[in-house]
Amino acid sequence: MDAARWHGRPVWAEIDLDALAHNVRTLAALAAPARLYAVVKANAYGHGAAAVASAALEAGAAGLCVVCADEGEELRRAGVDAPVLILGVSPASEAETIVGQRLTPTLCSMQAALALSRFATQRGVTQKVHVELESGLNRSGLPLDELVAFAESVRALPGIEVEGLYTHFAAAEEGDQTFTRRQYELLLEASRRLPWIPLRHCSPTAGVLASPEMALDIVRAGIGIYGYHPAPGCGDGTELRPALALKSRVARVIDLAPGDTVGYGRAWEARAPSTIALVMCGYADGLRRALSGRAQVLVHGRRAPIVGRIAMDMCMVDVTSIAGVAPDDEVVIMGRQGDEAIDADELAALADTISWEILAGISARVPRLYLRDGEVVARTTLNERGAQTLAAPAPVR
Repeated sequence: MDAARWHGRPVWAEIDLDALAHNVRTLAALAAPARLYAVVKANAYGHGAAAVASAALEAGAAGLCVVCADEGEELRRAGVDAPVLILGVSPASEAETIVGQRLTPTLCSMQAALALSRFATQRGVTQKVHVELESGLNRSGLPLDELVAFAESVRALPGIEVEGLYTHFAAAEEGDQTFTRRQYELLLEASRRLPWIPLRHCSPTAGVLASPEMALDIVRAGIGIYGYHPAPGCGDGTELRPALALKSRVARVIDLAPGDTVGYGRAWEARAPSTIALVMCGYADGLRRALSGRAQVLVHGRRAPIVGRIAMDMCMVDVTSIAGVAPDDEVVIMGRQGDEAIDADELAALADTISWEILAGISARVPRLYLRDGEVVARTTLNERGAQTLAAPAPVR
């Protein structure tokens, strides 16, 4: 089946929901009896938050993590009824939305706590919150003594339930776990001083893979559910399957003579008679400009180099060595074609970045096609964000 025929654009992403479900089940089993929360912030790392949330919950995730109230509201509007934990700082101005959408924020200020208490009391509901211990990342948490006093004060507010206590590891994917162990022990000390808080969590994907004994009550799995290991050597024995492929089509094929140049700045020059394919995927779609002259794509199951500078909406590929390339041929920018594969780790290394950024950088204008058993079961496009055919999962409470 030709998945691309579901839309009109010559660039699209395919998300394999079977691979995603496999990854969720694998990580959940490693973390058990802790519950797995799927991290779906940043549009589920470019995979599409609503569809990924539904598929992750169906595969056994107990809840979801986002970074702001807007992301949580998107999930609620898509019919997701599972717990949604906001990991970012939530200002008091978002309190009404948080209470109304039944989201669980991370509190770090009394101003926000008072606002949540006021709206929760007005609605006659109990608002769950989590508090974050600063243990070494030095970002949005509170130091131990300050955290204990803050949690006790928040506990006394009407309409508020302090449900969770957590910290955020700074180097869980590193081989040396000394610093991570120190952070973990500090969280345990916070828990001993706040024994009435029922849920504790600290482990990301790297923690699940490298230090499963630190799972506690919840793990927050991000990059792993999308099929990537956090670092070489971190859980290499655990099979994870990349869920996303980024594809395009050949728009035009041109022949160049020696001395002809390609693209802005004339950055590439033909040294011999060359055949160049125009591919409609550029940095505004998520193909980073830093990959110009470095990355390859797959055409007819073979690797072909990107030449010249990647433009906003397109790039040029040297297909001189590949016979028979023609307009409308499929081009794989990330994913598998035949016996060859290019993944986000490869592109990240070439661009001097990380796979998280490669995946999250796939823009909203790229259509997403969701596949099960190789068949399209749902899609989203720029103008049809809710054009889903996936059924919402049963509520998880």
